[in-house]
Amino acid sequence: MTITTAEAIEILGTIAFAISGSFAAMQKRLDPFGVLIIAFVTSIGGGTVRDLLLGDTPVAWMRDVNYCLLILVTSLLTIFFKKNIKRFKVTLFIFDSLGLGLFTMLGLQKGINFGLDPGMCVALGTITGCFGGIIRDTLLNAIPLIFRQEIYATACILGGVLYFGLLEMNMKPDFAKVSVIGFIFLLRIVVVRYKLALPKFGY
Repeated sequence: MTITTAEAIEILGTIAFAISGSFAAMQKRLDPFGVLIIAFVTSIGGGTVRDLLLGDTPVAWMRDVNYCLLILVTSLLTIFFKKNIKRFKVTLFIFDSLGLGLFTMLGLQKGINFGLDPGMCVALGTITGCFGGIIRDTLLNAIPLIFRQEIYATACILGGVLYFGLLEMNMKPDFAKVSVIGFIFLLRIVVVRYKLALPKFGY
């Protein structure tokens, strides 16, 4: 069976966010059931909000149980191999950044498939990439990354703008998708490495 680029991105994104959610839950010392729940909402949260906004129901994970099984297996493997991974925080960051790029691209493509204008597609990409992490952090009693100084949602927006720019330059869609995913991933690494941040407001 041939897997399309969109399917490959969705599978990889689901795995990345399932690992991200699992590590975030293990940092909070949740039991295995808690780890599974956090992994699940991290993986499907953004896509669920996106599909509900589009009226595309039942939402994607309810139409294909394989994604639920993928999250389950990924979570169990993450729990099993946790002793071999010393730096939870670094691992969480890497997979969260990778999932952000992959799911942003999924949201962009879904908006295009629904015939929406580029601005709405970028918004959907940002929602798809960010909302799973928002739900995860809220359940774990942490301030979501999107609401902190870190460049998180901004990375999704810039990636979306880049994607449409690459298409305007007649780059092949598959190459443009890979470029945008890599851009968002690398941007997150550079931002954290050099401690770049948006200005903070408040008293």
